[in-house]
Amino acid sequence: MKFTREVKTGILAVCAIALLIFGYSFLKGKNLFENNRTLYAIYDNVEGLIPSSPVTINGLVVGKVVAIDFFDASGKLIVKFSVNNDFKFSKNSLAKISGSGLIGGKSLAIIPTYQQGLEAKNKDTLNGKVEGGIIDLMTSKLTPLQQKIELAVMNADSLLVSINKVLSEDTQNNINTIFSDLSTTVRNFKQASGSLNAMLSGNEQKLNNTFTNLDQMSTNLNKFSGSLSQVDAAKLSRELEAVLANFNKISSDINAGKGTVGKLLKDKKLYTNLEQASKQLETLLEDLRLNPKRYVHISVFGKKNTPYVKPTDSIQ
Repeated sequence: MKFTREVKTGILAVCAIALLIFGYSFLKGKNLFENNRTLYAIYDNVEGLIPSSPVTINGLVVGKVVAIDFFDASGKLIVKFSVNNDFKFSKNSLAKISGSGLIGGKSLAIIPTYQQGLEAKNKDTLNGKVEGGIIDLMTSKLTPLQQKIELAVMNADSLLVSINKVLSEDTQNNINTIFSDLSTTVRNFKQASGSLNAMLSGNEQKLNNTFTNLDQMSTNLNKFSGSLSQVDAAKLSRELEAVLANFNKISSDINAGKGTVGKLLKDKKLYTNLEQASKQLETLLEDLRLNPKRYVHISVFGKKNTPYVKPTDSIQ
């Protein structure tokens, strides 16, 4: 079968047009041979999202943003994006705009939900959400800190103003006087410390002897304590009880007038006789002192004895 020149020209023109359409679509990011779904999401602000930005599910790129246009007169924006049909999710899934990094662009992340009977189909609209970027996050975290710093600066300024008011000239003079007295006290303490050190160094041997004696005393006390621990407390107690019993018996006998001591204390007649004998003995001794010749008589020529005369200065 032979084709005429017109047919060949027509076929060539159709192929050229198809190639042109395919090339144009490819340059726009569309692949006519891929089975993709086109989905939409509406936002108040796209935060720098641009066409050809990647669309991800759990971090895996599954499509890209196709177009961004105004949705209505209120200024809301509608984002058109394509997603590979191989992964199934419901139309209640969330399309969230998030940052790719500190200097990277924005991306559209689909947070999938899985509900039977609600599978997202071509040209469905997903719920849109904008996630704050790292800069926004840092700003939100730093704002309270900035407020605290500003408050601290204000408090510090108020404190300095109060200190300046308190530290008047008289107060400063008083503070200077206090520091001067404190300096004098420190000097005196240093002098006393030096004197104490000199005294200790000069009596080091005596101090050593004192501590040696204390150590010996401690040793002796330990030995004495050990000796006390070896004493038979029961035996000592019995002996003390026997001594107390004997003492009580002696005391009872004395009170009853038994024995020499008891009779001396209780027999009035014996006491009177002893008192009279004591007086007579005292008179005799007094007469012996005043008239010794009456008792010691030495006569060579046989002189007669002098008759006894009671002394006038004797004790009555």
